[in-house]
Amino acid sequence: MNYKTKLHEIKAFVFDFDGVMTDGSVWMYADKETVRAGNIKDGYAIQYAIKKGYIVTVISGATSLSIDNRMESLGATKIYTGAANKLEVYKQFLKDNELKPNQVLYMGDDIPDYEIMKEAGVSCCPADAAIEIKEIADYISSYDGGHGCVRDVIEQTLRLHGNWFHPDAVNW
Repeated sequence: MNYKTKLHEIKAFVFDFDGVMTDGSVWMYADKETVRAGNIKDGYAIQYAIKKGYIVTVISGATSLSIDNRMESLGATKIYTGAANKLEVYKQFLKDNELKPNQVLYMGDDIPDYEIMKEAGVSCCPADAAIEIKEIADYISSYDGGHGCVRDVIEQTLRLHGNWFHPDAVNW
């Protein structure tokens, strides 16, 4: 089945953070603080999807206030960081939000995302994802992690649903 056909059912977007919302680089400082860089266009798409009524969250093995702060600033109400078992967290996310797997688009980039990608309705990855992830992805973005892959999948989905920006609908 074509992945675009599956996009019709999507009500929620779940993303890994490092390597998807970032390019995977982490700057480490002597005080043990780490800094990540994200993409402003990805951020715009996330907040836009949330305003349109979609659920958007992160399931990440990393624990960082910067991840929580970034997602909260975009309107996400529940963020899952420090996830030792991502599949277990994903299943709880489905239950808590009364979602079926076919209603969720998941984007991951590396081995810890493998199990969720096998379960999600639509599995996606950035262009620079690990080969094992590319092999099971329904869609491989033409954009690398941290360089617009999140915007890519959100925009495609919202356009298909008729929920993306349309200039004729703007009151100037």
